[in-house]
Amino acid sequence: MYTRIVVGIDGSELATKALRHAVVLAKKTGARLFAVTSTEPSVLVTAGAEFMAVDTGAIVADLEEIKAKSAQATLAAAEALVAGEGLTIEKIHVPSSVAADAILKTAEQQGADLIVMGSHGRRGLGRLLLGSQAAEVLARTTVPVLVVK
Repeated sequence: MYTRIVVGIDGSELATKALRHAVVLAKKTGARLFAVTSTEPSVLVTAGAEFMAVDTGAIVADLEEIKAKSAQATLAAAEALVAGEGLTIEKIHVPSSVAADAILKTAEQQGADLIVMGSHGRRGLGRLLLGSQAAEVLARTTVPVLVVK
């Protein structure tokens, strides 16, 4: 039924729960697994910037390196979990991207026939302030999505 499953991960307990669901499906269907994580663009905001000039290149480069290391650690943890189940997973880091965009891009590039991701199910102000990456993926994809809560 499924041959290529993309799983959005961020290192959270909920994302790990989604990954476990994907592993079960992959075992039953023989599907390939793809773990995708993203790191958002680095943005620096300074008060009084009109009064001084600051070379932010090195600061942004350091931030990007730290975020890349964190993403690699998240992917390594996913790989270890999947390996413990006797499977393999392709690890993908999409830098400078919000999660929904990274998941959608990866699903398209990998020819996914299922996307698995977690959702906190926030409503109201929480959803407005924090956004819903799951809702964004659901609204924009043509690929079936399994949302784990």
